[in-house]
Amino acid sequence: MNRAMLYTKNIHPGDKTKRDFSLYFLFHFIKIGMKKVIKQVLGIDVAQKELVVCMGRMHDDFRPELYAHHAFTNNSKGFALLIKWVEKITDLAIPVLYVMEATGVYHESFAYFLRDQNLNVSIVLPNKISSYAKSLDIKTVTDKTASEAIAQFGLERCLIHWEKPLPLYKKMKQLTRERNQVVCDRTIAKNQLHAENAEAEPNKSSIKRINKRIDLLDKQVIEISEEVTALVKTDLEVAGKVKILTSITGVGVLTAITVLAETNGFALIKNKRQLTSYAGLDVKEKQSGTSVKGKPRISKQGNKFLRKAMHMPALTAIGRDDRFKALFARLVSKHGIKMKAVVAVQRKLLEMMYTVFITNTAYDKEYLQKQAKEQAKEAA
Repeated sequence: MNRAMLYTKNIHPGDKTKRDFSLYFLFHFIKIGMKKVIKQVLGIDVAQKELVVCMGRMHDDFRPELYAHHAFTNNSKGFALLIKWVEKITDLAIPVLYVMEATGVYHESFAYFLRDQNLNVSIVLPNKISSYAKSLDIKTVTDKTASEAIAQFGLERCLIHWEKPLPLYKKMKQLTRERNQVVCDRTIAKNQLHAENAEAEPNKSSIKRINKRIDLLDKQVIEISEEVTALVKTDLEVAGKVKILTSITGVGVLTAITVLAETNGFALIKNKRQLTSYAGLDVKEKQSGTSVKGKPRISKQGNKFLRKAMHMPALTAIGRDDRFKALFARLVSKHGIKMKAVVAVQRKLLEMMYTVFITNTAYDKEYLQKQAKEQAKEAA
């Protein structure tokens, strides 16, 4: 553009110019005036009955632009209309990334629909979107502004594409989560029974009904456990992986199945750090200068079912495995907080499960001792 301005600065009306000047000027005008789209994102705010969406694009100057809004019903008919709408307003040569929050189960149908259409999907934790939206200085929070924040987040970040879990892992997750809920209900019923028995004049009919409820829940726990175990046996590869995972001290069959179900067989996990972050066992710390120094603590911004599944195995490993017992003792002697040390063992145990799964090698309790002996022999 500058070259064109220099060329035209001293041209007067009637002067002749070179033949290629008009083409040169037109080419540079188009090149500068027409920005190239390099990324397209649809931000989706998911509700039970409605999908509120915002279309955004990123140009080659890396400035995001939000330019279209709409709302569709959260059902198969609405999904089809949404896809047609997106195709009309976007550049078909550049793939669209569909970004949404993990809103309970309401987002799942649309996410499955998109993957069946071979479209790119990213599912983000709500707390990440919420924290990002605060940085945008949004004063009025509506479904529309939420979809705008999601779209802009997708444009500015490099997000991992979500994949449908394998049917076996999905059924495993459904069953393990159902069992977890039944166990929680049984704990509540047992607490109610204890409270009834502790009263001055217990109601016998109430106690009878609570006992019946506890018996029913006990049967359901056993039934679900048997069903999920039988389900795993239908796939020899998954059954083999479960056997390898249970070679780790403290890890039982149910724990191994829960971890595989919640991580989709570690399908999207690239390293140990990503795994601990997904489980919410990563450490967060706030420190600034000399005046602000918060205590390090786990984020808990991840999969709560994974964290819960690792608690009892960690306690077992501390009591039975010298490696985890030494880790626990070292951390307790350092800061004196036992629960903090238990969490560290949970994280180490989960990382160990990932390692044996990837290497397809059973856990060896004597591995460190054997390695030390080999090193001593080489040094001698």
